[in-house]
Amino acid sequence: MSKPLIGVTTYLEPAKWGVWEMPAALLPAGYARLIQTAGGLAAMLPPDDPALAESFVARLDGLVIAGGADVEPVRYGAEPEPRTGPPARDRDDWELALIRAALASGTPLLGICRGMQLLNVALGGTLVQHLDGHVGGVGVFGRHTVKPVPGTRYASIVPKESSVPTYHHQAVDRLAPTLVASAHAEDGTVEALELPSAAEWVLGVQWHPEAGEDARVMSALVGAAG
Repeated sequence: MSKPLIGVTTYLEPAKWGVWEMPAALLPAGYARLIQTAGGLAAMLPPDDPALAESFVARLDGLVIAGGADVEPVRYGAEPEPRTGPPARDRDDWELALIRAALASGTPLLGICRGMQLLNVALGGTLVQHLDGHVGGVGVFGRHTVKPVPGTRYASIVPKESSVPTYHHQAVDRLAPTLVASAHAEDGTVEALELPSAAEWVLGVQWHPEAGEDARVMSALVGAAG
């Protein structure tokens, strides 16, 4: 049986390697590694024309919206605060279109960090633009405990409290009407959310599973995609 094809979105950033210095579609290697460990095939999806999102998603068995830049606050009706990062408008446009195409087609969808936040925004939620005392320094992952909400899809995947790798300064504020919180940090921050419908596999996690060794969330996505 062929392995499920999992598309994962990428950064588009200036980069330097060897003698080269130019714009590049970037993705931390942990994403592909985790998809492969979970039994899937990883396909990178750099920003493209949002009008093509439906065609892209139609060729995939599952979709991962990766971490990255802050979502532009105008997307959820807010003004940018001083500590909010510069917008990545092409990526916002592209990934919002991919999310909507996946939701419309029933394609299994996993949002990671920014991806979870963007999923919440796509469905009408808002974000906290900065968390004071957030875990991790610049470019350094920290860890904290996440507690699942009983009865949710996430709790069926990871039934007990667990320590997760994390790096974020933004979080969900108002939850989108169709989503439910499925895990929290000790301070109450929403750490996972999902669509409660059993017919749709849609999950977002605030942490970075690709920076750790626990493949359970990605394995659940790949299983649904298969």
